Amino acid sequence: MANETRELTVELGDRSYPIYIGSGLLARTGQLFAERGFSVKSPVMLVTDASVEGLYAEAVEKALSDSGYKVTTAVVPSGETSKSLEMLDELVGVALQAGLDRRSTVIALGGGVVGDLAGFVAASYMRGVRFVQIPTTILAHDSSVGGKVAVNHRLAKNIIGAFYQPEFVLYDLDTLASLPMREVRAGLSEVIKHGLIWNADFVSWCEDNVERLLGLEPDALGYALYEGCRVKSIVVSRDERENDLRAILNLGHTIGHALEAVAGYGVLAHGEAIAIGMIGSARLATRFGYDSEIEVVTERIFRKFGLPVRIPEGIATEEVMAAMLHDKKFLEGQMVFVVPTAIGSVEIRNDVQIEWVSEIVDGLREGN
Repeated sequence: MANETRELTVELGDRSYPIYIGSGLLARTGQLFAERGFSVKSPVMLVTDASVEGLYAEAVEKALSDSGYKVTTAVVPSGETSKSLEMLDELVGVALQAGLDRRSTVIALGGGVVGDLAGFVAASYMRGVRFVQIPTTILAHDSSVGGKVAVNHRLAKNIIGAFYQPEFVLYDLDTLASLPMREVRAGLSEVIKHGLIWNADFVSWCEDNVERLLGLEPDALGYALYEGCRVKSIVVSRDERENDLRAILNLGHTIGHALEAVAGYGVLAHGEAIAIGMIGSARLATRFGYDSEIEVVTERIFRKFGLPVRIPEGIATEEVMAAMLHDKKFLEGQMVFVVPTAIGSVEIRNDVQIEWVSEIVDGLREGN
């Protein structure tokens, strides 16, 4: 049913929290606050960006005010530059002026940038206040679950942050209708990633439902996001602070992050870069003796979703390798990669030869 609300739980003991996925959920924000015991006496701060504010902020504000909550909305510029210490300082100032106290709540309404920023405000304001995620992009199905929050330093991305779990995640499918098709495709890249690391049947389902997903058909999209969040929640429940298992969520990210950095952020969308990176990881799997069908299936599904499968012209192999060697996944002189062992299964390898990676990156260049 198109109007079905799906619910799952991230199991973290007394810090467990639900994820709600469905249509028309923004109007239920105030009801959910009341049901979960959020104090109406303490002000709420809604953090959103300039792109999302005019689309959905009013609906959330009304839902909360109708339930007796006093809301202050803070709007930040759209884009990665808002994840800064300067913006953190500005939002803390807004929170102080609005009278937020220890029982207050910070809400993130937007994509991954807003979620990271608002989450770090919540984690640091008065040493931690309640936090709610309301993602409005497909890509944020990944970033809104798991409690990673951060801002950037001028020398490194996401280097100042914390693990800080939300009280709940509210995923209203209606907000995705405003996304440009490029963002839809890029977001679905991370959805498919969860299948590639955990659930081969889901990968097959995605391949069989390309048109429904690209068409944002609510039932198909709801199921896909549920499955992506389910995999993420299982992994986070077992390894909240990325000591071992959680690293498998980085499939494709070693090459992908390097491509983003070298191309210049914004030239390749995150999901596009990660798709190319996942094909690179699939090629690496053959170096360890795994079935070449992994690469065939991985590339085929990304082609069907209209995602790039080759590195654009003008990006040199040497630059990509240099960026990878500065990545936090380069450990004690070894390259650390998440490598698929089959569709739906991966392993973490810290014995990857630099020469192999260089050859794979070269082979992924446009025209090869």
